[in-house]
Parts: sequence; C-alpha cells; structure tokens
Amino acid sequence: MNKIIPFLWFDDNAEAAADFYLTLFPNGRKLRELRCNEAGPLPVGALLVLDLELNGQEVTFLNGGPGHPLTDAFSFTVRCDTQAEIDAYWTQLTADGGSEIACGWLKDKFGLSWQIVPANIYSLLAHPAAMRAMMAMKKMDIATLEQAAAS
Repeated sequence: MNKIIPFLWFDDNAEAAADFYLTLFPNGRKLRELRCNEAGPLPVGALLVLDLELNGQEVTFLNGGPGHPLTDAFSFTVRCDTQAEIDAYWTQLTADGGSEIACGWLKDKFGLSWQIVPANIYSLLAHPAAMRAMMAMKKMDIATLEQAAAS
C-alpha cells in the first residue's frame, strides 16, 4: 500500500471519472468507497470518496463540489514502451471533450491533466535536437524523437 496517495477533488463526477480510468488501465481496481448514509450535502447513497489503484498507483477521488477545480499544476505521467501505446492512451484520453496541449500533455474530459510520454523520455531529451523536436509536438512521436536524438 502506498503511503503517499494523490487526492483529487472532483465537483460531482468522481465516480464517472473512476469508471473511465478503470477502462483505460486494465490492471486498475476499486479499493474502497464511502457513500453518504444520511441526508447531508449529497443524497443518501451518493459517492463521497473512492480509492482506486491504477497500474499500482493508489489515487483517492472526492466528490467535493464546486470551488476547487482540477488544474494543470497537477498531472499524471504515463510512460509508454511503444508508439502504439502512446497513440492508444492519447486517443482515449482526448476523446469526448478532452484536449491536446503540447509536449505530450493533454487534458481529459474530466479536466485532469496527463503526460503521455516514451518510457525513455529523459535519455531522449538529453539531446538538444530531441528537445527542440518535442517542443514542436503535441502528441509524442517516438521515431521523430529518436531520429532527432541520433542527429
């Protein structure tokens, strides 16, 4: 069990977000949840807090209401071994209202920011030409980065 767990504040769609992320990460699972058991800010039975595990990383989601939207200042990085893996995550995470940003960054339909990058991103970007190539990209292209790093 992780001792440090990211805690994400959603307005009222934490459960929908969790269900979506569990489709993206087949090794993911719900760990714990807490639902309202009496009348209060949310209806009885509504989800308050949910703990997930996504590829070994625990994450807590809260339906906290408006006032604290997700921000680009926090993102998850997914390190990918192949271009096909980058393409698949990119397509799924930008679908239905997600948006491409730059340099491997995107925002999904829930407003959560992600970085979809090659597993060897640090060694690639140690080469100035690869860094320049990445700066012109939205979705990472491994072959282009490798070619630039080799030049």
